[in-house]
Amino acid sequence: MARSLSVLLDGTPLLGARTGIGRYTAALSEELVSIPEVDTRAVAFTLRGWRRLRHVLPYGARARGMPVAARLLRMAWLRSDFPPVELFAGPTDVVHGTNFVLPGRLRAAGVVTIHDLAFLDNPAELAPSDKDLPALVRRGARRANVICTPTAAVADAVAERLDVSRDKIVVTPLGVNPAWFTARPPDDERRARLGLPARYLLFAGAAGPRKGLDWLTRTHDAAPDLPDLVFAGPGPFPRGARRFQTGYLSDVDLRTVVAGASALVLPSRDEGFGLPVLEAMASDVPVVCTDIPALREVAGECASLVPYGDVDGLAEALRTAVTDPHAVATSASRRAHAANFTWRTCAELTVGAYRLASGRH
Repeated sequence: MARSLSVLLDGTPLLGARTGIGRYTAALSEELVSIPEVDTRAVAFTLRGWRRLRHVLPYGARARGMPVAARLLRMAWLRSDFPPVELFAGPTDVVHGTNFVLPGRLRAAGVVTIHDLAFLDNPAELAPSDKDLPALVRRGARRANVICTPTAAVADAVAERLDVSRDKIVVTPLGVNPAWFTARPPDDERRARLGLPARYLLFAGAAGPRKGLDWLTRTHDAAPDLPDLVFAGPGPFPRGARRFQTGYLSDVDLRTVVAGASALVLPSRDEGFGLPVLEAMASDVPVVCTDIPALREVAGECASLVPYGDVDGLAEALRTAVTDPHAVATSASRRAHAANFTWRTCAELTVGAYRLASGRH
């Protein structure tokens, strides 16, 4: 039996409304606690909210707090490993920065997940609180024993653009919760509660400059024959005729809204993975997305891929998805493709990264 490994996760993404990285951290922690040889703890880097962590962790994971403002920690970790996370959380074999930033550490091996490189491509779009993120990620990538990425596309980009060896990068694809395979469209009561039109195209995710929403709304405005457009997730989203916003949804509501869509569209300029693509496929909903490396890798042959910014191409792909839902992929092939991605596999590959980082592979 493999020797026990103690792991300390950055659990800060578990606090507040969860979008992509929060969902990744939650699903990973749930799988890790079910692996007997891994002792899982999590730490939150926040001055006031860290006590909530114990209430959102899965059973079997222990919470630790680092009651220092994240802004101050980042300023310190730009220059050194002080304060080390072990000072607050105790000794551990591996420290895993789940959200781009590798915490300062004393003796523990360091693993950091870099989800994408959008912060390098468009630093002007970063929030003021993230202005130091490019420098932090560069430093963390150099100092980490192992880097995890969700796709090989991101791994190749990280190796080239952050000047690290490709050999120290482990690809840990995200997973699809089994509940997506049994998702059903909304009934009349839920449709009314969420303000959904009878037929709709769906964008699911957080708003942001890299999500291509300007391109999507230009396309939708130019194609009045397409169904209404629904935005599901934290906004603000573009307003206009035939557009609806649900706001942030619970997991149950989100699955229902996705399952009821005529098609899911992910028009991103940049993505590290694109989990809504697979979740829609698991729900047997046709997918239209941007033809960029990560989405090509994740979608396989089961989605319509459109060059970024091509209004006519996006409109035609959406028309085809609505009028002939199985033109690109059958129900069976969509679901089978999505079923290849599991959170258990993500966790097992991540544990492999921990062992590699700590010299126990």
